[in-house]
Amino acid sequence: MAVIGIYNIKGGVGKTTTAVNLAYVAAADGMRVLVWDLDPQGSASYYYRVKPKIKGGGKALIARKRPSEEYVRATDFERLDLIPADISYRHMDLALDDRKKPLKGFSKFLKPLDAEYDYIFLDCPPGLTLSSENVFRASDGLLVPLIPTTLSMRTLDLLEAFRKEHDLRKLPVMPFFSMIDRRKKLHREILEKTLAKRRDFLRTSIPNASEVERMGLNRDPLPVTAPKSAVALRYRQLWKEIEARFP
Repeated sequence: MAVIGIYNIKGGVGKTTTAVNLAYVAAADGMRVLVWDLDPQGSASYYYRVKPKIKGGGKALIARKRPSEEYVRATDFERLDLIPADISYRHMDLALDDRKKPLKGFSKFLKPLDAEYDYIFLDCPPGLTLSSENVFRASDGLLVPLIPTTLSMRTLDLLEAFRKEHDLRKLPVMPFFSMIDRRKKLHREILEKTLAKRRDFLRTSIPNASEVERMGLNRDPLPVTAPKSAVALRYRQLWKEIEARFP
């Protein structure tokens, strides 16, 4: 099993869209996939049409008052399950801080699910918090969507500094460009210069597209509602590139 955290300090960069579409593509390819929606807003849960409710809330989940598998819900798609978000997740840091080992809360929760899934995607809220560090320590790799702008690129520098400071250098980080508008000169320049210089960036980039905006109306992954669209094809390519890093 591989745990992939989808994370950025900044919001609005396409984390949930990435999680929903990559998880679907992986499941369609025959993988057993679980998405853990960690954002109190519950957007991934909404897209997958799963009620955003956890019995006992995030505190009970972290305290492991029930077996981990009891929090898992089926989606409409074969081999694709979800642990929904709950509004109580806004207090997740407090629940973690109450533990004797607050940095291992997520890892311990996921451990019983090892044999059930090939991939687990963690859809993370923005920010740099105790929950974030739990994601880093529970993940086998960190997928970081970035808009090609100066401020978005700066968040990657902040993440790298945090990794060095907290002994997380061995955690693989896979940045990639998301929500690209090629009509914007700055987007084109940053995209081209970065991919030419940095080999750590994934080569596949995701364009900004109207199909993505309509996901909120359709409440389905893009390969379902717009399978031949350029953005759906890009998500398939992105998944193949990521999968190659987890042989």
